[in-house]
Amino acid sequence: MSLVSKYVTSKPLWVNILYGIGLVIVLVILFFFSLSWITGNGNEVKVPAVTGQNADAARKILEDKGFDVIIQDSVYVDSAAKLAVIRQLPEADATVKSGRTIYLTINRSIPPQVEMPNFAGFSVKSAELYLQSIGLKMGSITYEPDIARNAVLKQLYNGEIIAPGTKIPIGSVISFVLGSGEGGGVINVPDLVGMTLSEARTYLSTMGIDVGTITGTEEIKDSANAFVVRQIPQTLSDSIGTSGLRVPNKIKQGQIIDVIIGNTAPPREQRN
Repeated sequence: MSLVSKYVTSKPLWVNILYGIGLVIVLVILFFFSLSWITGNGNEVKVPAVTGQNADAARKILEDKGFDVIIQDSVYVDSAAKLAVIRQLPEADATVKSGRTIYLTINRSIPPQVEMPNFAGFSVKSAELYLQSIGLKMGSITYEPDIARNAVLKQLYNGEIIAPGTKIPIGSVISFVLGSGEGGGVINVPDLVGMTLSEARTYLSTMGIDVGTITGTEEIKDSANAFVVRQIPQTLSDSIGTSGLRVPNKIKQGQIIDVIIGNTAPPREQRN
């Protein structure tokens, strides 16, 4: 039997109980006094703000303050400097324990690339929204004669036409050439008087011209088969040319001709 066992067994039970209670109290007191040392309580610091700093500079600032640093992720923001810190976790001015790990998200040094879409025929608004959705920017807008008003005719990158499918960096600026709504060619105003409205529409569509306002001289029973009795503009102007004849009126593709219709065809002498 050991000395400790002899000592314990030689004492009355109540003495041993008191010893046990005393030992537990001492251990509890020691635990609470060492708790702050174990948990680092009372050894807290504020996290410095490193957002916007270069990644190497940010790492040095944090490590000098006793923090561990891990670059957790990278993203691309075209308005930020290359390798700049975009986000930090915990955030700036957060109170944490010394030695805490700070996670950084940095800006990529090389922007990712996307494929250039084919915007031909898109409205300018639709093209702009599509650009934004894939990380490209809207540049300048110019116009060329074409009956497709405000529709994309050409797409330009760095001033040159760019083919669909070409890889370009995110953040690139794309410019557009749009249709002005008028054709490039000027033609004499066609003579519609005496045609049915249906015939006039078909005839004008081959020239890139449309029927504008339609008015009737009387109650029209069947507008499609009603006759054009007058048109604006007329085929001839009031000006007299060097030949002594009236000068033809001119019209461009994309423009319109207003018509007045009736149930019966006009006499031939009323036609332009």
